[in-house]
Amino acid sequence: MAVGGTTALFDYPLHWAECFGVAPFLPTTRAEMEALGWDQCDVIIVTGDAYVDHPSFGMAVIGRVLEAQGFRVGIIAQPDWRDPEAIKALGPPALYFGVAAGNMDSLINHYTADRKRRNDDAYSPGGEAGKRPDRAVIVYAQMCQAAYREVPVVIGSIEASLRRIAHYDYWSDAVRRSVLIDANADLLLYGNAERAIVELTHRIAGGQKISDITDIRGTAFVLKTLPQDAELIDETQLPESREIETRLIARSESQRLGSDPETPQPVTLMRRVASQNLALTTSKGARVLPSFEAVREDDLLYAHASRILHRETNPGNALSLAQQHGDRWVWLNPPPEPLTTPEIDRVFDLPYQRVPHPHYGTAKIPAYDMIRFSVNIMRGCFGGCSFCSITEHEGRIIQSRSEASILAEIEQIRDKTPGFTGVISDLGGPTANMWRLACKDPKIEASCRRPSCVYPGICKNLDTDQTPLISLYRKARAIPGVKKVLIASGLRYDLAVETPEYVEELVKHHVGGYLKIAPEHTETGPLSKMMKPGIGTYDAFKALFDRFSAEANKEQYLIPYFIAGHPGTTDEDMMNLALWLKGNGFRADQVQSFYPSPMATATAMYHTSADPLHRVGRRAVPVNVVKAPEQRRLHKAFLRYHDSANWPMLRQALRRMGRADLIGNTRTHLIPRTQFAGPRPRGRPFRTQHNGLPKMPRRPRRR
Repeated sequence: MAVGGTTALFDYPLHWAECFGVAPFLPTTRAEMEALGWDQCDVIIVTGDAYVDHPSFGMAVIGRVLEAQGFRVGIIAQPDWRDPEAIKALGPPALYFGVAAGNMDSLINHYTADRKRRNDDAYSPGGEAGKRPDRAVIVYAQMCQAAYREVPVVIGSIEASLRRIAHYDYWSDAVRRSVLIDANADLLLYGNAERAIVELTHRIAGGQKISDITDIRGTAFVLKTLPQDAELIDETQLPESREIETRLIARSESQRLGSDPETPQPVTLMRRVASQNLALTTSKGARVLPSFEAVREDDLLYAHASRILHRETNPGNALSLAQQHGDRWVWLNPPPEPLTTPEIDRVFDLPYQRVPHPHYGTAKIPAYDMIRFSVNIMRGCFGGCSFCSITEHEGRIIQSRSEASILAEIEQIRDKTPGFTGVISDLGGPTANMWRLACKDPKIEASCRRPSCVYPGICKNLDTDQTPLISLYRKARAIPGVKKVLIASGLRYDLAVETPEYVEELVKHHVGGYLKIAPEHTETGPLSKMMKPGIGTYDAFKALFDRFSAEANKEQYLIPYFIAGHPGTTDEDMMNLALWLKGNGFRADQVQSFYPSPMATATAMYHTSADPLHRVGRRAVPVNVVKAPEQRRLHKAFLRYHDSANWPMLRQALRRMGRADLIGNTRTHLIPRTQFAGPRPRGRPFRTQHNGLPKMPRRPRRR
């Protein structure tokens, strides 16, 4: 079966090494290779995560997918980057090294939003920090090249995916080159890479040089010059600059011909790109982004490039992108075709052991413990939240597993996963309730360039019916041996309210006392930059949640999440959010500050103070950005208005803002006028209010 003109994922002829069969675990040592009868691996995956043979871990998915194609795949997990010999544990691969940072970006894994070093790593045995380097993709790629210079290096994972072009790097506070340049890799695979890596591996095994493989979707590579026959659309300037130049050329040409200068004339604008005279057309081809050097020096050009990249994410209409880095070019092919349901079912049905590799012994891997009883039912997200990079990595077209495949995995968890007590901890994915949702018309979907299907409102062409998900939930909890099925993935409550029956099913059967949702803010300014719905949608969902909880005679609570310091947020916005929190009785124990992850639209706002959600121009109103450490601390303090340690800062800020009326000792005030003189009186543990938040203990009665 062909998909979008490409070979279906499991329709390739098997490689000759399929005669070795299926490995219990993909080998991590020479001894394990020899036990399997292998003299060499075809592909060696180098990863920053501990090796867990589970479909929630990228190295296991890619390894098992390639194994199903007949290739011998080895894993080098968390090699000691201080020891050059560590990368030689399995010898050289016959085809290539595949390099990945792991399930998380290594810098986000290592540092908080305040750039403080984390003390643990959920993807390492024992939660031990320091098992991978910063910028792991670059370090591992360089180790592979130093050890075996003749072996190609292919980089991937979310770290490479989100750094595929010139990008703002929060940790160095600078624009960095494409990771492809810094890693000196032969090829970069972005997004969920099964389709690309299977085609690539078969072609290399068939004798093609990796330098000649430039036509696989979802890949990026380096060129010395642009193709002579390429049809290029020049995006190296801001749109207003191109329009001015076009008008000047048109006026000049019309005057030369003696025509009316005010009458629009057809114009062919020629511009030199890479020393080649290329006609700019609007036909299918590639968009030439502003160069690395240009976006490094000009913030608005950076925002402009970000806008173009995010508009070229739909595999149905995306063009290739090209960006100059010095005397070389980074070329990005269009995104890969999404996996079909039969394909993604096969990926999840591969023979995973569903546990960490035995050599970890009894060491706990926290990330595994979090997901070992959960089931991923889909990929992708069409929400388009500007601070999130799911769309840039997984795409906005939902790739759903079949009901039969999901139910079969639940039975596997019941039968194979140690410690199962009958509770499925989650049925979800990037979102809890986008399973099987899609555009009503495939032609519209293929031509759409909207960054979100649900903002500023739900698209009329989007099918929002969640009754199939209701059926899935009911069948899942009816499986013998399953006592309860919880939903822990992020819920799009704006979609949920479109199917009240879904909310009823969720609330009455699949909430474990608390349900976490993410309004992110209450104020229009930051919400418009986040591309999130207004707080009224939260109120509508809460009304349904409370109603169905009462009908079920269950005491259940919503726990909302909010972001401090997001681009577009003012001090007044945070003050209003704090007032909303207090008015609704919420006391947040943990708060999150905006974290500028690579390539996210909100990160471009943070870096440039421009808004790539709209056409970028030099006369546009700048976006308010929270960068100063003092202001970031203030915004977090507003979220924790109830913490006495924050009161001095908040008093000072409220007086500066002209809102000293919020300082006082009654319930109508945000914070008290004075600090408590000593520790609070001790009493019984906090009780829980109807809204699910801690309440101060009652004073003991006097006898």
